[in-house]
Amino acid sequence: MIDKAIDGAAAAVADIHDGASVMIGGFGTAGMPDELIDALIARGVGDLTIINNNAGNGEHGVAALIREGRVRKIVCSFPRQSDSHHFDAAYRAGKIELELVPQGNLAARIQAAGSGLGAIFTPTGYGTLLAEGKEVREIDGRHYVLEYPIQADFALIKAHKGDRWGNLVFRKTARNFGPIMAMAAKTTIAQVSQIVPLGDIDPEVVVTPGIFVQRVVEISPAHIAVAA
Repeated sequence: MIDKAIDGAAAAVADIHDGASVMIGGFGTAGMPDELIDALIARGVGDLTIINNNAGNGEHGVAALIREGRVRKIVCSFPRQSDSHHFDAAYRAGKIELELVPQGNLAARIQAAGSGLGAIFTPTGYGTLLAEGKEVREIDGRHYVLEYPIQADFALIKAHKGDRWGNLVFRKTARNFGPIMAMAAKTTIAQVSQIVPLGDIDPEVVVTPGIFVQRVVEISPAHIAVAA
């Protein structure tokens, strides 16, 4: 019997190791798997490479990982915001490496990894510092830059519902990077508000099929209240 349900966030992230590459879903705070990130911080691992849309907000999520000194490198599109002070401080002190990737390229490179592609050519970044040292080709009169896929050891994502097979549905904008990150990681861990019985999710509305998900952990509002 296939059962990917895991009892608790701590157990879900128990094998994430020092030096791992970790994709974390979320567009800002929308769809950020905060409880999985908190469990990762509590686990004490470090030297991580984090792939995310930005470099954290305020005091929680990715910002908390950076604050605790757990991140060696971050790959993101928006490293600086009004509340990205932990990244700013770490970067200015030379304690964190940044790979800046335009948002469309970030999504495309993650999708390339999930689709098994060797590389892609994209027009974004051509003629800028981001294209320095990279192969450029002219295709049908337009210049393109060669970019390589982004994959990871783990993906931490947040969905609305899941079942024990790992099939997921998302809620509105919280969907963002979750589906493509699930495809691009060796191990995908999904935090959901509810694990429902098999058959309760209409196959026509499944966004991420369970084949791309290795673990599902229910973090309902009730669980969060007890943990607090």
